[in-house]
Amino acid sequence: MSEFVSYHSSENYAIIGINNGKANAISHEVIEGIHAGLDEAEKHNKVVILTGSSGIFSGGFDLKVMTKSPESAKELVTKGSKLSLRMLSFPQPIIVACNGHAIAKGAFLLLSADYRIGVEGDFKIGLNEVLIGMTMHHAGIAIAKARLSEVYLNRSVINAEIYNPKEAVKAGFLDIIVPENELIATAIKTAGMFGKLNSKAHAATKLKVRKHHLENLEKAIELDLQESISINP
Repeated sequence: MSEFVSYHSSENYAIIGINNGKANAISHEVIEGIHAGLDEAEKHNKVVILTGSSGIFSGGFDLKVMTKSPESAKELVTKGSKLSLRMLSFPQPIIVACNGHAIAKGAFLLLSADYRIGVEGDFKIGLNEVLIGMTMHHAGIAIAKARLSEVYLNRSVINAEIYNPKEAVKAGFLDIIVPENELIATAIKTAGMFGKLNSKAHAATKLKVRKHHLENLEKAIELDLQESISINP
């Protein structure tokens, strides 16, 4: 796909892998690479497994881009929000195999998938935007509202609470956790089960269930385009 995103196809599933440095940062190139992978998976009607590198799924948006200027931050955040919108409405099931840490946009990608598998260990998962001086954007709030209970919504978005994998299951960022050496095998097994779903029924039902949330996310993206986004530590 690209220097930072790999794509491996099997008979019934495709693995999209993020590999962008120590933090596995979500950059313009990474977003474009994920879109390219989704294009390919959609074309061939494959269940998607989105994963990162050993110990980290993603530490969030590329801070070099985010701190360059408000305009630069807005452009990247908008692209990230549109990626989440696509994932939440994607016709095929999307599984995230979360290799470890998932912070900020990394955690939002968890909230944008259909099934999330994490790994056991001393890893951090959550939304740290307020902690680093970023007022949460409208799209981020819309995504969190769609997937987190009100209690964890407030703790995660307003208080920037960060969770370990077990706590992340309770909060709603993950569905299950497994030993790290079983992560991909579990994701592939899950993809096999999802592959038995009627693809048309899955896609149509997903859109029905998420209709209200998808509409809210589209409106939130438009609101964010009218505001400045920056980090003020």
